[in-house]
Amino acid sequence: MSKSLNPDTPPILYSFRRCPYAMRARLAIYNCKIDIALREVVLKDKPPSLLAISPKGTVPVLQLSDGLIIEESLDIMKWALQQRDPDQWLSAALIEPTQELIQQNDNEFKYWLDRYKYADRYPQHPLEFYRSCCEHWFAILESNLMVHDGFLLADRYTLADMALFPFVRQCAHVDREWFLQTPYVHLQAWLEKLINSNLFAEVMKKHPQWIASS
Repeated sequence: MSKSLNPDTPPILYSFRRCPYAMRARLAIYNCKIDIALREVVLKDKPPSLLAISPKGTVPVLQLSDGLIIEESLDIMKWALQQRDPDQWLSAALIEPTQELIQQNDNEFKYWLDRYKYADRYPQHPLEFYRSCCEHWFAILESNLMVHDGFLLADRYTLADMALFPFVRQCAHVDREWFLQTPYVHLQAWLEKLINSNLFAEVMKKHPQWIASS
């Protein structure tokens, strides 16, 4: 527990626009229309106030008015949805499959995504090898989207869709031409629809680096 904020002060979200973890947190917060004070962080110049409440120095970090600090993106999403869930992203019936998909995404797919995106840092294998490992995940998601008529787990967007979307987007943009010629047509349509959504446009608005006032 850190020092409490003024009770009238909105929660503070330390974020970085292009970080997929911060992106998923903002998707939930913005969709739930929760008022926050967004502090855009430059990762090479992290503000002391962020490091004071979260020494690991990664984003996103949410500081609530009562001083509670939430340091994990998925926990921030769940917190937001527990305050208000206008589109029913949370569902008791989907807890287990949602957890399974997100764990696979965060623990397995993200590993290969990093190596695909930064293949020059991992010369143990060629880029194509890392891309083929990512493609296994695309095939799984494609199957889910076929079963659920364009969504991952239900007949609507859920926590799973929004938690995975920023990472699929990042992977697809490594080589967009390659991605668009793959057979994963349902995944392509799902990604394109989310990218073109009003919610994503709001989430991706640019903000200047936050600097504490002296």
